[in-house]
Amino acid sequence: MQAQADKPPTAAELTHLALKAGAPIRGSQLDEAARETLRRIANGESPDPMLRRLLVDALSNEDRGNQPADSKTLISDAARAATQWIGVGAEDRASALRELLELADALPIRLRPHEIGFPRLKSA
Repeated sequence: MQAQADKPPTAAELTHLALKAGAPIRGSQLDEAARETLRRIANGESPDPMLRRLLVDALSNEDRGNQPADSKTLISDAARAATQWIGVGAEDRASALRELLELADALPIRLRPHEIGFPRLKSA
């Protein structure tokens, strides 16, 4: 027993022992948000229809990895891509937009000639 006391337990060991003893373990923030959402839905509340579709889409496609999402869903690729911006504050969005505009300003401008030339086609 003395040998075990000399070495501090790992986080996994502590969690296992706490669960074994019946202690409540706080989940991740995402798990807490999921519990809160489920509790509120059970009490009769419902999310915005678009958020509901995005949630259903994200949860049904989470195990697909890098495969394309199911084409039969009602969620566009643009809406899927925009989900990372849901709930982001105005300052963060403004900063991202500023960076994007600075990138666009840094791209070289290639002026095109007045007329675009095409190769001549030989007639038979």
